[in-house]
Amino acid sequence: MRKIIGGFCSLALIGALTTLADGQQGKTGGAKKISAAANTAAHPDPPLVFTEAIPLENAKGRFDHFAMGGGRLFVAALGSNAVEVINIGGRILDHAITGVPDPQGIAFSPELNKIFVASGRGKVYVYDGKSYDQIATVDFPGGADNMRYDAATKRVYVGCGDDEKTGAIAMIDATTNQRLEEEYKLGGEPESFQLEQSGPNIYVNVPDLKQIVVVNRATKQVTHWPLKGVESNFPMALDEADHRLFVGVHVPPRLGVIDTNTGQLIAVLPSVQDSDDLYFDADRKRIYMPGGESFIYAFQMTDPDHYRLLAKIPTAIGAKTAGYYGKQGKGFDRFYLAVPARGGQSAEVRIYTVQD
Repeated sequence: MRKIIGGFCSLALIGALTTLADGQQGKTGGAKKISAAANTAAHPDPPLVFTEAIPLENAKGRFDHFAMGGGRLFVAALGSNAVEVINIGGRILDHAITGVPDPQGIAFSPELNKIFVASGRGKVYVYDGKSYDQIATVDFPGGADNMRYDAATKRVYVGCGDDEKTGAIAMIDATTNQRLEEEYKLGGEPESFQLEQSGPNIYVNVPDLKQIVVVNRATKQVTHWPLKGVESNFPMALDEADHRLFVGVHVPPRLGVIDTNTGQLIAVLPSVQDSDDLYFDADRKRIYMPGGESFIYAFQMTDPDHYRLLAKIPTAIGAKTAGYYGKQGKGFDRFYLAVPARGGQSAEVRIYTVQD
């Protein structure tokens, strides 16, 4: 999977984006920009508090995406060709699935107790969720990356391919472990994507096209939304209730907010550099955006058209992939961040407590 960290852009582009970010122009007008000092004064308690770390002593190199299920957190240790399995109740490393070439996306089926791991080498590996034995492989020419599980249909959606011919959202029947014939061609390599739960749409980041591609699963119609003025769109989150799509872009580093009713970019805010994951906290109407420059940016929704930077939480260089799944278990609410090994310090997964 390609991770484009940055690039140069024209002064005119930066000026235009800064104007939009400052003004926060939306359908209801501009919102007043809030300074960092004023923001800190209004919110003395940080939204995320670092409370614990789980060491991953054998993990080398960078990490990729997370999944959660069955009381476990699954972390793609891409640089180590492994999936780290963490017991979130005991907060310990429970198991490591080794020998997975270039693991990237992960999906878990709680009904079937199966783990699906996407490989950049052109396969999805399927593991038994109890024994961790490999039970199947599914081929995807051009590689497989992000994945999502749909419990209603027991399908695993796979972002696959690496060019305009092979780039697609494909599907695996989680019950049979077989790839389905149906797939949705995108015209480029997909990155993060989100499934609507109460609607038919799939929203897909396709950075090659500088677009969001929207797939209607009911009608099979494919629509392209251009990203005007920003590019290298990788992470994505969805606020389905408010019809808002959040997209992290690298050039320049920004958080873009898109109205899913119209496909229009309604807000752009300066954000952390080198972002690779993005999460929406529906209870608090927040967006959490970790980045490799060593911060998590937390944004607060004022209303669906207006947003502000709530806090910049210091982390570690290279910590750009994370997992957030809302309240779990006995009401605990945690944010998990993968921190690569660096300078003699072993890799770890940091646990942050989410605060109101």
